[in-house]
Amino acid sequence: MNLQGQTILTGIKPTGTLHFGNYFGAIKPAVALGEQVNHQGGKHIMFIADYHAINALKDAPLLKQLTRELACGYLACGVNPTESYFYKQSDVPELLELTTILMAYTPKGFMNKAHAYKAAVDRNIAKGEPNDAGINMGLYTYPVLMAADILAYDTDLVPVGKDQVQHVEIAADIAGAINAHFGKQILKQPKYFTTEATEVVPGLDGRKMSKSYNNVIPLFADDATLKKAVMSIKTDCQDINAPKNPDEILLYQILKGVAPADTVAEVREGLEKGGLGYGTIKKMLLQALIDEIGEKREKYNDYLAHFDTVEDMLRAGAEKARALVKPVLERTKDAIFAR
Repeated sequence: MNLQGQTILTGIKPTGTLHFGNYFGAIKPAVALGEQVNHQGGKHIMFIADYHAINALKDAPLLKQLTRELACGYLACGVNPTESYFYKQSDVPELLELTTILMAYTPKGFMNKAHAYKAAVDRNIAKGEPNDAGINMGLYTYPVLMAADILAYDTDLVPVGKDQVQHVEIAADIAGAINAHFGKQILKQPKYFTTEATEVVPGLDGRKMSKSYNNVIPLFADDATLKKAVMSIKTDCQDINAPKNPDEILLYQILKGVAPADTVAEVREGLEKGGLGYGTIKKMLLQALIDEIGEKREKYNDYLAHFDTVEDMLRAGAEKARALVKPVLERTKDAIFAR
């Protein structure tokens, strides 16, 4: 992809301890994209979406801890805070001012159709509760704050999963409405591109690896914890010498998403021919995980132990981000207040 001179933006919510599903599905691709954008002279903006997180997470000490883990995790995995814009959303107050402006130009119908709100209503209906039970205005207006996150930086492209496409479209629609009202381009209309992982790593029970399913392999755990998780992966009772279809074996499905290609090929051949035991494959998987994360885990632990340095990085990133937001905000206020 040609990203020459493009501004790319990604937000990440601190909602849980990182695991290998996060790493292969989101963190590793995001870091690689950032390196590509920076190399091609663009702007790579990556922020911790702590304002978005408080819609559901009301435990302040837990939010603080998860934010720390997320910041240290992305830094350990290769985010470059010098070249990229890496900051906490709550450290850029101009975003809330822009959100207030966008609210005045956002039809309520947009919010009624937003996926997160509709899903929450559907859950209430299924439980026989009032439609809006437990739904706060933060959740309801979530897409407008997300639009501010995007529009504040004259963002060109937003990499998203399929379930997030609607939010980028809403941001583009709000910008388009404001531009049309004033008869000139005030806000840049962003585009999206989908970033589904080429390999989705299953969890220990075969479902998608997810904190809500309690089936994860923790990303920065010590070797003993990793071993315990790997050894708990469900296997069947087929004879070790019986030929097997690797694509029907959970252990292989997990391994092929995390191990080097030569290891994956070796295991596939061993299963198809028979004679390769699940215990041996689990040892190979464990080693692949340790090889992938070992050095990054050391960096992660060092960042956590010296979090004051990380805080300095985040503050510096926020100051850089604010310098980008201010001219966009002033340009918008010039139009709406005829200054």
